[in-house]
Parts: sequence; C-alpha cells; structure tokens
Amino acid sequence: MERTLIILKPDAVQRGLTGDIIQRFERRGLKVVALKMLQVERSLAEEHYAIHRERPFYSGLVEYIISSPVVVMALEGKNAVKVARQSIGATNPAEAAPGTIRADFALEIGRNLIHGSDSPENAVNELALWFNESDFAPHTRVSEPWLYE
Repeated sequence: MERTLIILKPDAVQRGLTGDIIQRFERRGLKVVALKMLQVERSLAEEHYAIHRERPFYSGLVEYIISSPVVVMALEGKNAVKVARQSIGATNPAEAAPGTIRADFALEIGRNLIHGSDSPENAVNELALWFNESDFAPHTRVSEPWLYE
C-alpha cells in the first residue's frame, strides 16, 4: 500500500467543497488514514513550497496557503499517488479532464482547490512535514476485498 498527501486549499474550504472532494477519493477506493483542519503557519508553508523558492510565484503560493484554513489528509491505497493525481486533474483546471476535481470545481490555476503529492518519494517527505506518526490511524475496511485482488 502507498500513501499520498492531499491538501484541500483555502478555496476548497471557503467554498464548502471539502466533503465532496473527500467523498470522491473514498468512492474511488482510497482510504483516509489521517485528516485534520488547520491554519497553516508561514514556516510550514515555506518548507512545503521550498522547491519553488526561486520562482516568481513562490511568495504568492505561501501567502495563499496561509490565508485561510486548509484540510490535510493522508490517503492510502494501491498506487495512491497516481490514482489521486488522476482524480485531481491537471494543474490548470481549463486543461483538466472532464470528471476530475479541478475540471468540475475550479476555473483558474491560482484557485485550483487541491494539492496532491506528485511522486511516492515526495509523498513520504510531504506526509512527514504535515503529520506526526501518531496522527495516522491505519485500519482495514470491510470493502477492501472488493477493491483489491
């Protein structure tokens, strides 16, 4: 099983879309193993977006993610990173495939609702930034034999 980090950004929280988005992941078969709402501290935002530090949009990313509460979660499942990113859709909602979260609920790159880890390696690092090991509640759902061979 693989885990991935998902952040429901301030626009998702402010628009009341958190339940709809979580439901999409669960219906797809991914399991929520950690979940919390928080107001992001600047230092955490800067560390999360450190890869973009030299880019002109870096300060805007940081300011936006700290502007309002977010919901962060860890999803678990086979190929969780790839499956979650397929469900999320392209970064630019105008280019996202129909039926994806961004295609269905977003209009602009700067308000694209959601972050998802882009690789299993980055997922491990990102999850460690946002969660302590004690935050995880691993469990087996009764539906798992109906999801996996």
